[in-house]
Amino acid sequence: MDLPFDRPSPVTRRWRVTGWLLAGVWLFFLNIPLFTAVHQTQPWRQAVGVATLVVFGVLYLLIFQWARGLRQTHRPIPVGRARASVGLLLGLGLAGIPGTEGDWLTTLVFVAAAAVFLLPPVDALVVVVLAASTPPVTAALVPGWEAESTVVFAVLLASFAMFGVSRLAQRNGELRAAQAEIGRLAVAEERARTARDLHDILGHSLTVVAVKAELAGRLLALDPARAAAEIADVERLAREALADVRRTVGAYREISLRGELAGARSALAAAGIVGDLPDDPPALPAAREELFGWAVREGATNVVRHSGARRCVIRVHPDRVEIADDGRGPAGSDGATGWELADGDGADGHGLLGLRERTRRLDGTVTVGRRPDGTGFLLRVTVPVGQR
Repeated sequence: MDLPFDRPSPVTRRWRVTGWLLAGVWLFFLNIPLFTAVHQTQPWRQAVGVATLVVFGVLYLLIFQWARGLRQTHRPIPVGRARASVGLLLGLGLAGIPGTEGDWLTTLVFVAAAAVFLLPPVDALVVVVLAASTPPVTAALVPGWEAESTVVFAVLLASFAMFGVSRLAQRNGELRAAQAEIGRLAVAEERARTARDLHDILGHSLTVVAVKAELAGRLLALDPARAAAEIADVERLAREALADVRRTVGAYREISLRGELAGARSALAAAGIVGDLPDDPPALPAAREELFGWAVREGATNVVRHSGARRCVIRVHPDRVEIADDGRGPAGSDGATGWELADGDGADGHGLLGLRERTRRLDGTVTVGRRPDGTGFLLRVTVPVGQR
């Protein structure tokens, strides 16, 4: 089975590992002060230089991941803790001077980048200006220290790059939030439409039933014959209302695979999810086509509402239908926590439990879990070819 996916979702384990790598790869530039510390002639200077640089690197990674986690969940970064973090990084860089000597200035590149990522714009600008001006100032004040123009350039370049990265991360987070809101609004609109339909069907009938029942209660002692007539009308109206509800529910249940594929394509596009759906599904027996249509409806609804996916692939075969995404995937018991039930807790006609009940009627099976490559989510409904 080939299920093509172009990009992993930003919430996958692979992306989280990539985040650590993106932060850690820049620590390579600490090799200059580390080289100086390792080649100190006095052991205590070696120890101070190496220890402060190691702590500096670990702290930088932890701060980066802490702030990144807050940004991804759309929570603000506490200004006080951000300032303390930047100050702690600067303090560690200064503490390593006995071992790193003038090469401690390299740590200012990381201090400036952290300030841009953590602090408000004005605070970050102040830190960047101070970091960029420190090398020439210290060169003028401390004998033997060079101006380190490369450090000045690196501070400015790293600050500019981190500004772009942080703004891009912010925009991506806003985009994901907007897509989730679109999915939520689409589901809310469908529920509102159903509620309107039921209100139109039952509102008038139940109002008349209530009025006639009240009238019959008042006439029961005064005019039993008329009260009986009113009760008969109440019974007739109740039966008519029940028939209307059944007809309406029947209309909802009469679905086609092609119609559900078209609806899924529209819902995925509205939610900003790339849909890879068949344009011309194979001809199927009526019962199997209806079942596969329900599978597409339930699967697409859950992709839009719960998965956090960027891409959804639907494949229809004569004996099975598969709905897969590159989102969070299952995270709990029964393999379906990543996708919750579409509506209700398994009532017939709703959610994955309802889908299982329909599938059992055709001696088929429902499989939920991760895709073959171990990521995302896969819903597969299989029916033996010999069945209807």
